[in-house]
Amino acid sequence: MSSPSADRSAQVVAVVGATGRQGSAVVRHLLREGWAVRALTRNPASETARSLQAGGASLVTVDAEDVGTLLTAFDGAYGVFNVQNPMTVGIDGELRQGANVATAAARCGVQHVVYGAAGIGPGRTGVGSWDSKNTVAEHFRRQGVPLTVLRPMAFMELMTDRAYYPAVSVWHVMPRLMGGDRPVGWLCTDDLGAVAARVFAAPRRWVDTDLTLVADVRTIDECRALWAELHGRARRSFPMPVWLFERFVGTDLTTMWRWLRTAQFEMSTATTREILPEARTVREWLAALDGDARAEDIRG
Repeated sequence: MSSPSADRSAQVVAVVGATGRQGSAVVRHLLREGWAVRALTRNPASETARSLQAGGASLVTVDAEDVGTLLTAFDGAYGVFNVQNPMTVGIDGELRQGANVATAAARCGVQHVVYGAAGIGPGRTGVGSWDSKNTVAEHFRRQGVPLTVLRPMAFMELMTDRAYYPAVSVWHVMPRLMGGDRPVGWLCTDDLGAVAARVFAAPRRWVDTDLTLVADVRTIDECRALWAELHGRARRSFPMPVWLFERFVGTDLTTMWRWLRTAQFEMSTATTREILPEARTVREWLAALDGDARAEDIRG
């Protein structure tokens, strides 16, 4: 493994899932730091893909189920950012695609993979979308690929992004199962992108590490109070029975929230602050929400 050169524009980082929340944040921050970026996507015609291209990324069409397309995308790349979304491809799809990325990265001689994972670290929890991340990480290690694992716990966007149905999930079912007074480790996706870019820039410090990423620790009750304080009204919630929520989204999230009700584990902000001292707290992030994000609450 060698360190990236001072001229990062001559070195390529390929970003898997570039049009997703994590991937697009990573692309933006890598471009700001001067890297050459290949934004990997199944749909290069999407609005997000075109936006990344306009910002300086090269679009590459891939299907993570097809190792051949990944080999083409990784050819000559210094680094790879890897992420899979089990909510869209399922746990089995996540495992297949993660193994394919590991195989392609090894064959192409990629010098540093940064993996946007989740969970609390090695060891089984019974939470499918956490345990799967450990399996994917092991694929990379067995292939001998230099690896850094990033483990954000809860993204702040869970509180506002309509795709997460926050009125039902984080503001109702989550505190009901986990407890509104249980601490949660938070990080916003943009700061995840900034952390990933800084990790790529310092491989000698971060290769072969498994990093818990927490910028702030707040309970759901505290987040609800901050919302009311900053925006002048209570955060909306929509009461839905747990069984009905599970019918829509499955049991992975409810299993996670029940596990978090009693589990004890490390939620230090120290690593995040070492890499990104300016990482935003929940208060700072909520205070900076634009009008569109606040309007989502009014619309429900």
